[in-house]
Amino acid sequence: MQATSLAFKRNAIAALNNPVLQKALNNIKIGFVRKRAAAVAKLPEFGLLRDAGRDLRNHVLDHLDFYLERFEAQVIESGGQVHWARDAAEANQIVLDICRSVNARLVTKGKSMVSEEIGLNDFLEANGIRPVETDLGEYIIQLRHEQPSHIIAPAVHLNREQVADAFQAHHAPYGFTERHEEPRALLDEARQVLRQQFLQADVGITGANFCVAETGSTVIVTNEGNGDLTQTLPRVHIALASIEKVVPTLEDVSLLLRLLARSATGQELSVYTTFSTGPRHPADVDGPEQFHVVLLDNGRSSMIGGEFQDMLRCIRCAACLNHCPVYSAIGGHAYGWVYPGPMGSVLTPQLIGIEVAGQLPNASTFCGRCEEVCPVQIPLPKLMRHWREREFERHLTPMPTRFGLGVWAFFAKRPKLYRRAASFAAWALRRLAGGAGRIKRLPLAKGWTAWRDLPAPPGRTFQQQWAARREQRP
Repeated sequence: MQATSLAFKRNAIAALNNPVLQKALNNIKIGFVRKRAAAVAKLPEFGLLRDAGRDLRNHVLDHLDFYLERFEAQVIESGGQVHWARDAAEANQIVLDICRSVNARLVTKGKSMVSEEIGLNDFLEANGIRPVETDLGEYIIQLRHEQPSHIIAPAVHLNREQVADAFQAHHAPYGFTERHEEPRALLDEARQVLRQQFLQADVGITGANFCVAETGSTVIVTNEGNGDLTQTLPRVHIALASIEKVVPTLEDVSLLLRLLARSATGQELSVYTTFSTGPRHPADVDGPEQFHVVLLDNGRSSMIGGEFQDMLRCIRCAACLNHCPVYSAIGGHAYGWVYPGPMGSVLTPQLIGIEVAGQLPNASTFCGRCEEVCPVQIPLPKLMRHWREREFERHLTPMPTRFGLGVWAFFAKRPKLYRRAASFAAWALRRLAGGAGRIKRLPLAKGWTAWRDLPAPPGRTFQQQWAARREQRP
């Protein structure tokens, strides 16, 4: 998958013409959106919690170096190790070195968007280590050799027939030769296959929703329990996290958890909330012998103190995806990289460059729903505008767009001429629409009418109407 402008347009058109995908995307509108609304309605203080969450995340970012050093000290004190990775290559090598130190051949993985960001699975496979995803959605797309299409529901773009096809193609070596399509049967089949992987794995790798500076703990939230098995059964547990995931105290974690689950899935709390603090102690009945935390920068430190710092408040709830009209029309794969939707349209250019991801900040209606539902109040439309400005400044904007903006600027700098031109345009569009009031095809701008009719101006321009009202005032 490539996050180029050309690929995005091609992917979006293919997604709009995919009836299976369109049916699956409707589930987002029905499921996540309604459940979040119901959960928020039951909590009158949700608005105050959002303010507190925003202020907490801002405080952490303003003192990020202090809390990261405190977290590292606490991890070491509890018997664990912290590894610092400047980029994806360093992070992958650190994980590989840890795996090789225990002669690992099989690695189980909990859900981790950071591991997707650095391409960890492909890297491990290329070095003779087999990674197995244990989150059911991640496991399904791994069998299909796909990337997640959603940051909390990676297989939301698939139907059960497609899942049944994937299981039938890959589960025969485990004794499953009969095709099943019932959800319960598919779940039981996956559970039996994955159980063997849990028991045989040498290393378990998870993400981390939060890293607690006060205790040196990593926190994961899941609804399946696979994360617990991944980090307690193998000899080694590796937690992958980006540097902004640190929070000061356990009390702060409780605040963010109240925001996260409601915003993500409409739950009061996820089914499992697991805290990991160091390796197994002599008196413990289970747990890993080694505990490693890999903290990834990968361009994030350069966001501190800049116009994109607000993006680092993100707690990966996916509320912005679930409420975005663009994402709900084309799905996550159209965005061409790991992070889709509004949050991806801001984060992706930072991580891989505006030169290759320039179309993503433009993939927005700027309706503001993403900012409205964000639990930590990230101004996503404003941040996308910043990327558009940078794209224009670097002359990366397509020539037709630059020409159109130039024409608009010419008229905008000349108010009298602008009013005359706007009046003529309104008249011309009304004539083009005829008596229908809608334009099915717009010359030189077919993108506006390729998927829907363009309403024609009903009468005078806004300025003309405003002037008429002022004249009517006593």
